[in-house]
Amino acid sequence: MWIDRLMQGLLDTLLMVGVSSLVALLVGVPMAVLLVTSDKGGIFQAPALNRVLGAIVNLFRSIPFLILMVALIPFTRLVVGTTYGVWAAVVPLTIAATPFFARIAEVSLREVDHGLIEAAQAMGCRRWHIVWHVLLPEALPGIVGGFTITLVTLINSSAMAGAIG
Repeated sequence: MWIDRLMQGLLDTLLMVGVSSLVALLVGVPMAVLLVTSDKGGIFQAPALNRVLGAIVNLFRSIPFLILMVALIPFTRLVVGTTYGVWAAVVPLTIAATPFFARIAEVSLREVDHGLIEAAQAMGCRRWHIVWHVLLPEALPGIVGGFTITLVTLINSSAMAGAIG
């Protein structure tokens, strides 16, 4: 019956978007923190790491989802054992969403007033305390807004993945 197919499609979409968004959140925030803190003038300066990670993020953000999905077919087969279905769609959705969200979260982290970071350093805070107690709380509204944008983008991409798979 058509209502059963509609409900199955809704559940499949929720599963694809849910898993992909969770992984994008759990990997994207640390990736964004690394991009901000390893940059020139950051609290963990590592220019080589910053350049490599920035290049990876830029590379995966610049590839259209449909092309990325096709390019990842061998990797998807290796990871989930198939190239079609809900779990096969999760792989390219996650790989597309993570750098997208990481860049949005990075922008939010960069908007934190540098004076707050300097004040925390002047009070003797350790670098990880600055990340946990200054950077992330101050950037949280922007990160939440960016995550919302990522969810909408994932829903759009999951429609494409569902149409192909």
